[in-house]
Amino acid sequence: MAFSDSLHTLGRTSLPMKLFDLAAALVTLAAVFGYINYRWLRLPATIGVLTLALLASGAALLLDVLVPSAGVREAATSLLHGVDFHAALMHGMLCFLLFAGALHVDFGDMRANGWGVAVLSTAGVLISTVLIGLGLSLVLGMIHQPLPLMVCLVFGALISPTDPVAVLGLLRDLRAPRDMTALMAGESLFNDGVGVVVFVGCAGLAGIGSPQEARIVPDFAHLALFFIRQVGGGLMLGAVIGYLGYRALKSIDYHPLELLITFALVMFVYGLSFACQTSGPLAVVVAGIIVGNPGRKWAMSPNTRLYLDAFWSMTDEILNAVLFLLLGLQALAIPWRPGMLWAGLMIVPVVLLARLVSIVAPMAVVPLSNARPGLAAMLTWGGLRGGISVALLLSLTDFPGKELLFEVTYIVVVFSILVQGTTMPRLLSRCGWTAGGPAPGVSR
Repeated sequence: MAFSDSLHTLGRTSLPMKLFDLAAALVTLAAVFGYINYRWLRLPATIGVLTLALLASGAALLLDVLVPSAGVREAATSLLHGVDFHAALMHGMLCFLLFAGALHVDFGDMRANGWGVAVLSTAGVLISTVLIGLGLSLVLGMIHQPLPLMVCLVFGALISPTDPVAVLGLLRDLRAPRDMTALMAGESLFNDGVGVVVFVGCAGLAGIGSPQEARIVPDFAHLALFFIRQVGGGLMLGAVIGYLGYRALKSIDYHPLELLITFALVMFVYGLSFACQTSGPLAVVVAGIIVGNPGRKWAMSPNTRLYLDAFWSMTDEILNAVLFLLLGLQALAIPWRPGMLWAGLMIVPVVLLARLVSIVAPMAVVPLSNARPGLAAMLTWGGLRGGISVALLLSLTDFPGKELLFEVTYIVVVFSILVQGTTMPRLLSRCGWTAGGPAPGVSR
């Protein structure tokens, strides 16, 4: 049976079996790509797996162009039909990705620049969202494919958050300084949480979010209250549940149960956040920092820490690889147009410039202590787009222009992983951030 025939058969199976078979195929491919990278490519683990996933989807797109009779696009469309990406991504995978990243952030190092992280991850996200939204609106107007400004702002909100897992994994593999790794990872984690809140608000106002998001009232007072409730409530909820989890871990010393507690904590705090109408991503991030810092130091034995790191590192890599493989499947189902390639290439510098402005402007107001030379350049170029942007994009409801947003997002993410990710070692060396580099200074 041909591969496309197999996919068509899978698309006709019942939804539970289709979901299982789809998950099995994605996880198997993730393992294969990880093996290929480890044996031959030798890229940093996160970049290697994601690069192979993107290349595989590109190869499938090329096959569809060269051999239309293979039916690759039709098979991908049939396979994805009926899958609820909003539930799977926004109410499932996202919380585990954020918790896994938060576990590995050193709170002591991040606290030295706490105000800087707070400003970068709030004002910075808002600045980036507006600039990218306006830039996309201008670019699409130039190619005569206009979209409403609010939809362009939705794109700005989903592409502004950087991927903490990719950022943290890359810096760790490249042996970047600990204090700067904590700063970049902390900023990435919290800009994810804030970015999701901004995304939900913009999607609701644009009428392309979930039914709950569509009820957001478009006036300043309601938007301000929504933002305060989501952000403040998420931080408080995460702190309370994270502390309860810490106390539970401290009272026992049995690593299988402790791993189960961390797993249950993520699901409980994320589910409770929806009932409380607060930000689940921010709640998960705060809970993860508590478990990963005082929890790791005072509530876990060395044996438990070893198992905890292994379990959540595996979760990181599997979920990120699966998300990018899903992105590849979606890419196969979208009819690509030549004009959209140019739109994507034109928006890449817009995204990078917006990222730079969203870093430099807040840092001018709240200078970072112990900032190293080249920090603004590292935060800009090292702000990789990955699983979070993919999850937010795939969670949107169908609307005119979604295919266009998908194509632009795909190109930005591919550039981020293949170009920014693979050139980070050279930039790290040029900025003197390699092991044994210069002492911290005040220059940016």
